Amino acid sequence: MSIPNAMIVQSDGTLLVEAAHPDYPELRDHLVRFAELLKSPDHFHTYRLSPISLWNAAANGHTPEEVLTLLHAHSRYPLPLQLQQDVLAEMNKYGSLQLVPGDGCHVLKGDRALLDEIRELGGIKEFLQGRKRNVLEVRSQSRGPLKRLLAKHGYPVQDLIGFVEGKPLELSLRTKTREGRALLLRPYQEEAVRAFHAEGSGVVVLPCGAGKTVVGIAAMAQAKTHTLVLTPNIVAARQWRRELLDKTDLADDQVGEYTAEQKIIKPVTITTYQMLTYHSGKTYPHFERLNQEPWGLIVYDEVHLLPAPIFRLTADVQSTRRLGLTATLVREDGAESDVFSLIGPKKYDVPWKEMERGGFIAPTTCYEVGVPMSRDWREKYVEAGVRQKYRIASVNPRKLDALQHLLTRHQIDRVLIIGQYLEQLREVGERFNAPVLTGKTPTAERERLFESFRNGALRVLVVSKVANVAIDLPDANVAIQISGAFGSRQEEAQRIGRLLRPKGDGGESHFYTLVTRDTVDREMANHRQLFLTEQGYAYRVLDAEDLDKPPEVHPV
Repeated sequence: MSIPNAMIVQSDGTLLVEAAHPDYPELRDHLVRFAELLKSPDHFHTYRLSPISLWNAAANGHTPEEVLTLLHAHSRYPLPLQLQQDVLAEMNKYGSLQLVPGDGCHVLKGDRALLDEIRELGGIKEFLQGRKRNVLEVRSQSRGPLKRLLAKHGYPVQDLIGFVEGKPLELSLRTKTREGRALLLRPYQEEAVRAFHAEGSGVVVLPCGAGKTVVGIAAMAQAKTHTLVLTPNIVAARQWRRELLDKTDLADDQVGEYTAEQKIIKPVTITTYQMLTYHSGKTYPHFERLNQEPWGLIVYDEVHLLPAPIFRLTADVQSTRRLGLTATLVREDGAESDVFSLIGPKKYDVPWKEMERGGFIAPTTCYEVGVPMSRDWREKYVEAGVRQKYRIASVNPRKLDALQHLLTRHQIDRVLIIGQYLEQLREVGERFNAPVLTGKTPTAERERLFESFRNGALRVLVVSKVANVAIDLPDANVAIQISGAFGSRQEEAQRIGRLLRPKGDGGESHFYTLVTRDTVDREMANHRQLFLTEQGYAYRVLDAEDLDKPPEVHPV
């Protein structure tokens, strides 16, 4: 008797996929290229074909025929006609509107009926200056705002105007780092750089630890132009500077830091998102100062974290090549269309498990540890308002007992304890005699603690969300998450990313999440885990009372 196919395809774009089906691992790696995971209960995982996921697939060179062929091959029942029509319509949208150079303006090309639709959209007329036959004339300064508005209305624009070259800069990759290690791009890094330069603007998606910074540096070496690098914080900015000097032939005086601590502009300048979003009245003085420079390339590190003001400012720099680097395009604020329209479409990505199989990131096992509540704490939880329930469940004191068992289990490992609530983190630091690093920790002290952790002088480090992104701790092999930002898939991906750099001994990493049972903490954990489940990770479910027993695999 033949096994039914793994997937049920519904007319609204929902895909129900049987998680235990033998075809699921291979199918999952295909689905991640054009669908997004919504739910991951035990038996059937729920995916969705969204406009953004289909536009990105089209921008990445996939065709509607490829997508429909795959769905047909794995669908348990005939594909609904509505679904087929929607896939064709959304994927064919990419390229049906093209923005090209015009005489004293930009020109939006497309089918006459489509342009008629667009002219009726609210807010569109302020970006236009006329119409000629089958084109709309767009004001030169409206390139970014127009693309952003059209994407929000469901009309992706393929931008073919091109870019300013910027001021030239001789820049090459070293064959050996300053420390004497051989420097050779990995095949996927070379592919990512080629994919980006084919169009000159877009996003490269790679797991943490897979060398996104090296991709950015290689893109800079190919562009050979003055470059502005935007990072989430000062520590990340200084890591970028070290990497640039280690892996390129740039001299020290060619790389500047523009932060709250020093404002030095050089051919390659590294700044933070916070600097650009600082405003005085209606002006953004640091953005305006940096925007005067002859940049030929802007690199957005951790592009999924872009604050809303950066989108508005980025709309003004559409004539400059833009490279976004991230481990995940998931945004909890729904601003994926802003990344698509203003930074560019996804140009390259690789499923995380594929990278793991290739040995490019460390194999990592995920655990969810269910923690009970004491009776008095449970009463406090039951009586609390909706908004307070999550915090009460997150800072459940019994989590510290579970943490004690895990630290004993991993007493020879390098452990990061990660949390959301500062009072909880301070309590952890006091109980386990471990330093606590938060947003209030001075930059010099942060760098000292990170260096102590890297060189082995410090085995356990307690960190707040400031360590979620852009922190290079290659020897961390255990992370214990005691609380998080509600149901943030983005944060879950970043936190496991602290563990993914390949270990010198080839060893495995372990990622634990402590979750209070039968509370909203568990519901939020379900949502947080979606992105990693989509990438092929299964969470092993443990009870805090049984931490010394062998775990059982239980996909969630």
